[in-house]
Amino acid sequence: MLGHPEPDPIGPGQESVWDYPRPAICEPTSRRVQIIHQGVTLADSTNAWRTLETSHPPTYYIPQDDIAMDHLRNHSRRTMCEWKGQARYFDIVICDKAITAGAWCYSNPTPSFAGIRDHIAFYPDPLDTCLIDGEQVTPQPGQFYGGWISQYEAGPFKGVPGSQFW
Repeated sequence: MLGHPEPDPIGPGQESVWDYPRPAICEPTSRRVQIIHQGVTLADSTNAWRTLETSHPPTYYIPQDDIAMDHLRNHSRRTMCEWKGQARYFDIVICDKAITAGAWCYSNPTPSFAGIRDHIAFYPDPLDTCLIDGEQVTPQPGQFYGGWISQYEAGPFKGVPGSQFW
């Protein structure tokens, strides 16, 4: 990885995102994932999956049974991930206010990512409260990425200026 920075020191209970694999992987997690926006609990799960990729904080994919699906509306946006396949997006709608394409899922992921099939991920940046085990997360830098930075990860994280080719 030409030009990547030195990894930050790892503290107790932390993982370095520089030890995450490339290509990316997904794995189940028992951490509690909660999303609250405008006083509405959008998601509360201990059955989520997380995706891990070198230099990125985890992105959490939540089963639809643990999501208030009546607040999601299909959006026309589609993107392609070289590892996961084609993503489709949702608007998040609460009290007639929408966050456009604020969540996404993979309905037909590649075999390596079968665990996240129809699970939904949320961009943390536009939402009021995104928690991992009760801790408010910091959104991954950059407009494109959906990673959640918590006390469990050591960076630096892709998305900061100059990180395009990490």
